[in-house]
Amino acid sequence: MAFELNKEDRGVNRKRVQRLMRVMGIDPYEALVLPRFAALLLTIPLLTFVATIAGLAGGILVVWSVLDLSPTFFLQRIVDYVGATHFWIGLSKAPVMAMVIAAIGCRQGMEVGNDVESLGRRVTASVVHAIFAIILIDAVFALIYMELDI
Repeated sequence: MAFELNKEDRGVNRKRVQRLMRVMGIDPYEALVLPRFAALLLTIPLLTFVATIAGLAGGILVVWSVLDLSPTFFLQRIVDYVGATHFWIGLSKAPVMAMVIAAIGCRQGMEVGNDVESLGRRVTASVVHAIFAIILIDAVFALIYMELDI
């Protein structure tokens, strides 16, 4: 006989686990949420940096192999016409995006029920909400940078 939970009991285990963690003196948010925030605050800016360097390396490779221009010429044009300001702007947005992604992911993760269907719904909701939030926040950053003339 298979064990099935009715709809009213699906959130019972999650609440029970959180209550047991509190009884043991562990704050569930401190144990489950804060490490994820810290991890994303560290890794998203690092990934942004690596992606920027990889994009520049790819640009150098394409310009060198297809257009037969030297890498020093490419880098000089990047410095002259793009500048380091855009690099720092990209890196400055990364921690904000990391906090938003962590908040959405943790919020949806804390709402997962006791079945795989609930997990799938929450993962999908988390991805959709995070993508929407990133697009919205990036637009806000664009407006701020436009007003600041950066």
